[in-house]
Amino acid sequence: MTSSICCPNCSATNNVPTARLGDGPKCGKCKQPLFKGTTTALTAANYQSMIKHNDIPVLVDCWATWCGPCQQFGPIFEQAAGQFEPKIRLVKLDTEAEQTIAAQLQIRSIPTLILFKQGKETARVSGALPLGQLKQWLIQNGVDL
Repeated sequence: MTSSICCPNCSATNNVPTARLGDGPKCGKCKQPLFKGTTTALTAANYQSMIKHNDIPVLVDCWATWCGPCQQFGPIFEQAAGQFEPKIRLVKLDTEAEQTIAAQLQIRSIPTLILFKQGKETARVSGALPLGQLKQWLIQNGVDL
C-alpha cells in the first residue's frame, strides 16, 4: 500500500510505501526530504496540492503576525510538527498574506486550527492549545499519532 505525499518544497505528489513513511523519504522531483519535522507555509501556490494531495491528515494553523496568542502558539505548533510527522502534515496559513484562502476557509478568529483528511475539513477549533491538549484533540478527531 502506498500513500500520496505532497512535497513541502516543490509541491510534487510522491507515492511512498505507507510502511516507509518514517524512513526519511525524499521527493522524486526535487530530491528534498518529504518530512522535515517543521511546519510548511501554506500559500496560494501550494494550497490545492497540500490539502488535496496528501493521504496523511493535514493540520492548518491559521494565524497572523499581529496576533499575540498566535505568536505564543507558534513554537508549540512547530514542536508538534517535529513530534507528529510523518503521521500528519502541519502547515501555517498567514491570514493577512493569504486573505483569499482565509476567506475561502471562513476564518472568523485566530488562531484557528483546521484538520483536513483526504482533502476535506473534518474538524476545527479556535484558540491556542498546549501541546498535550493539541495531541489529545488530534487523537479525538481520528489522527493516529
